[in-house]
Formats: sequence, C-alpha cells, structure tokens
Amino acid sequence: SMFLSIVHRATGIVLYAGTLLLVWWLSAAATNDGYFDLVQSIFGSWIGLLVLFGFTWALVHHTIGGIRHLIWDMGRGFDLASVALGGRIAVASSVIITIVLWVIAFG
Repeated sequence: SMFLSIVHRATGIVLYAGTLLLVWWLSAAATNDGYFDLVQSIFGSWIGLLVLFGFTWALVHHTIGGIRHLIWDMGRGFDLASVALGGRIAVASSVIITIVLWVIAFG
C-alpha cells in the first residue's frame, strides 16, 4: 500500500512531464511541417515510443489509483485484505489496459 501510494504520486509527476510533451507536439503541429516531422521522428523512435508507453501507463495507473481512492472515500475497502487485493488489481489492470490500448492504436 505504501509503495502504491508513492507510485501514485510519481505517476502524477510523470503526467506533468507528459503534458509538456503533448504541448510540444501540438506546438510543432501548429508551427510548420518540417518542425512537426522532426518532433514526430523523435516520438517515433524507439526511445520516444518507450517514453510514450510509460506516459500511457502512468495515465492509466494514476486513473485507476484515483478510482481506488474514490472507493476508499466512500468508506469501503479499508481492511488489509481488500487493500492488498486492490493494489494487485490496480497494478495488473493498469499494465493490461496499457497493452490493450497500444495494441488497438498500433496493431
């Protein structure tokens, strides 16, 4: 539970950085074709795709963590077994959903 709390905060920070990447991409799209092609080639490289995959996972995991917190805010799932199970479900589902999203987008 403590580890997932730290990961939830870390994914929030990653989402800020990912938002800057989104702004960079949109700015390139608004600037000119040459600059946009440059940014697209960076995002299309293996390292760019790895960063985008990590951003996608951070977004999905942070959202699932938020849903988990919402459930806690309703006063449910506070016993240790539920907390542990919810953590396992959050990690597994975030990985599975991220992979499914990428398969749909690039498959």
